[in-house]
Amino acid sequence: IIQTVGATVMNTIKGNRSEMLHAEVNVLLVTFRRLLRRRARTNLEKLALKTHPADLALLFRHFSDEERLQVFIIIQKTDIVGEFLTELDESIVQTLLEPLDAERVAVLLEEVSSDDRADILNLLPEEKASAILKAFDREESEELEELMSYAPDTAGGIMSVDPFFLPESTTATEAVTHIQSSEDAEMVFYLYVTDENEKLTGVVSLRDLVVAPSGKTLGSIMQSNVVSVTTDTDQEEVARQVSQYNLLAIPVVGADNTLLGIVTVDDVVDVIREEATEDFLKMAGIGKDREILMKSTWENARLRLPWLFASWIGGTAAAYIIGWYQDMLMSMVALVAFIPVIVGMGGNIGTQSSTIIIRGFATGRVQLAQVGKIILKEIRVGVLLGVFYGILLGIVAYLKFIDIGEPIRLGLVVGFAIFASMLIATSIGTLVPIFLRRLNIDPAIASGPFVTTSTDVLGILLYFIIANSLLQTL
Repeated sequence: IIQTVGATVMNTIKGNRSEMLHAEVNVLLVTFRRLLRRRARTNLEKLALKTHPADLALLFRHFSDEERLQVFIIIQKTDIVGEFLTELDESIVQTLLEPLDAERVAVLLEEVSSDDRADILNLLPEEKASAILKAFDREESEELEELMSYAPDTAGGIMSVDPFFLPESTTATEAVTHIQSSEDAEMVFYLYVTDENEKLTGVVSLRDLVVAPSGKTLGSIMQSNVVSVTTDTDQEEVARQVSQYNLLAIPVVGADNTLLGIVTVDDVVDVIREEATEDFLKMAGIGKDREILMKSTWENARLRLPWLFASWIGGTAAAYIIGWYQDMLMSMVALVAFIPVIVGMGGNIGTQSSTIIIRGFATGRVQLAQVGKIILKEIRVGVLLGVFYGILLGIVAYLKFIDIGEPIRLGLVVGFAIFASMLIATSIGTLVPIFLRRLNIDPAIASGPFVTTSTDVLGILLYFIIANSLLQTL
């Protein structure tokens, strides 16, 4: 009872917080629009400075293009413009920055971290990005060009190139002094230790550093077994390692173990959100554009059109199958009544199986070495559920159509059909993601139209094959 009450209270609190946040956003939206209509620039600037950049970015999703432009002109004059740009949706960043000249964009990006700068420049046309790079000094420009050369969804693409590191010979007291005087260091959660060639050799937590005797060298107190990634490590794998080892940052090294940068936990949170959104969209058969809601009607339809083509093909194939058996349907119309439930149950259990496998791959709980055991387990689940619902639906078919003259045959047909449909669906839902994983293709695309369409077509086909066989022989 206590647990139930506690859970209810927590859910209520979460719901209230969500409602409060929604209400605050609405109030801000109304206030900004009222000030815009009055052209109260001074009040607008004060309100913008009092609003968190993340909240401002959220408001920009609801502003019209004209409202965005007016508010951005005001924000450009404040010291929050850099943080604000990093919080914005990619499509909005492009819309705001493309009309500005290169020198102006460079000024706006002065307070933005190097990795976020590279991300923003990658959103702009190549010619525009090149002009902006020339507006920076040579060292910054070379640093940005190096970051932009990495794929955006790799560790190199999301790393910060200002890691804090010291040589092994540094004493604990000297290290603390260095940390206190290094204002530009990127989020000093850990002190990384290198040799004379700047190759990563160990790591020291701030706690171990503070309690260490003042004369101890970093080499004597460091942990030499460092969890690290390379520049070409996929960002999803980076997030998995940070989560698995409960890290606040993870170092990025080159082929020779040279320390190149770090990926911090705030970037990992963004990666987890992006990857989860992308997987969810692909599993729903919508594509993988995370900003699809920001697209125009035409762009939205264009992005979704190819993903729906598989469903169209499946529906057309199902229509042809039904057409082939139209004589049998004419003689026993009751068969039509059970097509939706057979198709629906097969599609649902197939999607469940594929989602379990895909999520297992994403969290590291499922490995390719385990596929044999996983496949057998899902097939057993399909058999058990198929038997249960087959018997249940067979009884329903018998009772519903007891007056048609062949209720037992109909019950057997429906029962065997739903059993076969669910068994096939679990097999497809399990095998397809595993097969795609072996081919190094993102398995999230499997539980979209592909699994549901294939299970629908095979379910209908099996239904009519079983019906044709049993009704002819019994």
